[in-house]
Amino acid sequence: MAKTKFDTGGIKALLGNPRQMDRAVQENPQDVVRELATTVAVIPIKQIKSNAGQPRKAFDGDALEELASSIKAHGIIQPITVRRITGKEYQIISGERRYRASQLAGLTEMPAYIRLANDQELLEMALIENIQREDLNAWEIAVSYGRLAEEFKLTHESLSERVGKQRSTITNYLRLLKFEGDPDIKKGLIDNKISMGHARALAGVDDYAIRNSLFQQIVDQDLSVRAIEALIASYQESRKPKEPKKDASLPPHLREIQDRFNAFFGSKVQLKRDDKGKGQLLIKFANDDELNRLIDAIETEKV
Repeated sequence: MAKTKFDTGGIKALLGNPRQMDRAVQENPQDVVRELATTVAVIPIKQIKSNAGQPRKAFDGDALEELASSIKAHGIIQPITVRRITGKEYQIISGERRYRASQLAGLTEMPAYIRLANDQELLEMALIENIQREDLNAWEIAVSYGRLAEEFKLTHESLSERVGKQRSTITNYLRLLKFEGDPDIKKGLIDNKISMGHARALAGVDDYAIRNSLFQQIVDQDLSVRAIEALIASYQESRKPKEPKKDASLPPHLREIQDRFNAFFGSKVQLKRDDKGKGQLLIKFANDDELNRLIDAIETEKV
């Protein structure tokens, strides 16, 4: 029997024709899976079912409401992944939270990657094959790695072995997925306005506003990776808490005495002494109440 042939447009047509889809899966599963691996379908929400085996049972209501509001404003950025059960029934593999928030947002359909009932090995091969393409940008590669890691529960080490890349390479690409909520940086990666090196450096900055300001500097000033790394290092250095300065004019044994006076009075005490042993003890107070408290401390000690 001749294998069913189709292009990406054909796959989308097959998704709307369950009988032809079943035939294509029977006759040519490898090509069907290869196309499904990189095709985002739009599925009616009423056809999507939760997975009874979903390990996560509790979902924070406030967080779901926040995500629902974001979906209303911006749509669903990352498609969910579902398994095709029948022509009009799909079961969630990953994306339960996005699915529930979409229901709260009142959506009637949502984007999804579709997997077949027993296609794990075929899908893994298809995604790996997709990663090897030379025309993919850094973001597309990161998304493919992310799908492999999420859907097959792979560690960075296992993923490294499967795709034949160093573990550090895998980790660097997966770090790019933090830009899912950074539309400007994400688009900069897709449009090749910034390099993988730039993105790797920006991924180390947690502050959203600072990160996007640095991104804009890269674009506007055509900064090199080394230049942006230097800016980030300077920014991080400025964020380090500064240690309080110690009174270098006092030797250690006099600083200890000064600290004891501070503890006794519960107020700042300044000890001054010259080389001949002469000096003064300055006890600071803010008001009369503070002065009376210091007097009480002395009187109590005398008793």
